[in-house]
Amino acid sequence: MKKKIFIYSVALTAGLFFTTACNSKLDVDPTQSIDETDALSTSKDVEVTLIGCYDAIQDVDVYGGAFQYSSELLGNNDEIAFGGTFQNMLEISAKQLTTVNLAAELTWRDSYVAINRCNNVLSALSIVDEEKRARIEGEARFIRGSVYFDLVRLYAKTWGDGDNASNPGVPLVLEPTRVVTDENKLARNSVAEVYAQVLEDLNAAKSLLPETNTIYANKYAASAQLSRVYLQQGNYALARDEANTVIESGEYSLNSTFESLFYTFINNGGANPREYIFSMIVTSQDGTNDLNTFFGTTIDDIPGTGGRGDIRILSKHRALYEAGDKRGAFFLTPNSNTYTQKHLDNLGNVLQFRLAEMYLTRAEANFRLGTVVGATPLADINRIRVRAGLKAATAVTLPSILKERHLELAFEGLAVHDAKRNKQNIGTIPYNSPRLIFPIPQREIDVNSKLVQNEGYN
Repeated sequence: MKKKIFIYSVALTAGLFFTTACNSKLDVDPTQSIDETDALSTSKDVEVTLIGCYDAIQDVDVYGGAFQYSSELLGNNDEIAFGGTFQNMLEISAKQLTTVNLAAELTWRDSYVAINRCNNVLSALSIVDEEKRARIEGEARFIRGSVYFDLVRLYAKTWGDGDNASNPGVPLVLEPTRVVTDENKLARNSVAEVYAQVLEDLNAAKSLLPETNTIYANKYAASAQLSRVYLQQGNYALARDEANTVIESGEYSLNSTFESLFYTFINNGGANPREYIFSMIVTSQDGTNDLNTFFGTTIDDIPGTGGRGDIRILSKHRALYEAGDKRGAFFLTPNSNTYTQKHLDNLGNVLQFRLAEMYLTRAEANFRLGTVVGATPLADINRIRVRAGLKAATAVTLPSILKERHLELAFEGLAVHDAKRNKQNIGTIPYNSPRLIFPIPQREIDVNSKLVQNEGYN
């Protein structure tokens, strides 16, 4: 009997052993399994599988929204309110997750689906056309490194909270899963080991990827993600340098107005602004923006808007803006609730990185280090303030820089991670509380005794 290879399944634990066809225009042959002798036998096969990697991270439980809204809800310090009825979201909002939380389960599962697709691509590079090989490897490593970074940030203690070398992170699966055996039931690697793999993948991606790559990841997307990783680790020199690389590339520019950054489908026909470095593309045929699902609502006067309206903006957040700040006016109150306009577009692309974040990272890192790489911290902060309609500041402090970052990037998925790296408590909850970490899904532990549960969930 011929061996079978499950291209789009993940064999981390038996609970994840399933195969589904993509439900979009990126679909490939929707059979459950194919002969190993036929799988990935041509360069074109590998290219199609790489598209499947993007399709996997576009999933609403990965970068289609879940990583971002989970961070915003966990990092919320009474600036937003969740008014929906979904139990999994209510638990995240209250920072009282159970081990059977559906969001935690699906994000874990679907992230490893994406990782396994990347592993399949990386295992077949030898058959890829030589002129495409570097780019394809770079894209797969960018996706795998990015997913591992966000998994370890969500399901493990933050970097520097205790011993990184002994704190459990997430299991590192670096080879394709093709047959389900006990060998596939892996223990959690340490936080340090996961970060090392993240950096290995992203640095390789940066060296392999081209400077431009249509809607797909390029060299500067890798630098932007590396900047986030280094910032999370408190490695300010490298965070600064990667951000500076993106800024100095000339490939991106700040939009002239803050308001023009959003409504990418309604106002821009689905095209990204020049400020966007990387995003999940959403069309009427493919993709869903789950930030729109939960942050958005229907505005009668703006055709193309929609959403459940579950996440509302509270007065505490709006009071943080100075008078005249255009960002503070970028809200609508169609009823008794107030909503951000960042996520009203039903078919808006799901932003991952934009240039303003790079300026804010460079400013913060330069300030902490007392350096002036690329520009002074004051100059970088004033680029953001003036664009928002504010007067240029005459001086900056670390709190003022962090405040600008908080206001400029509000509701874009950075809340809990910025709080943790800056050791800022969330109300009365300490920044390193187990309540700010997702549980390892119970279904995974039930089938894999090597997995240890996070503190506070036993």
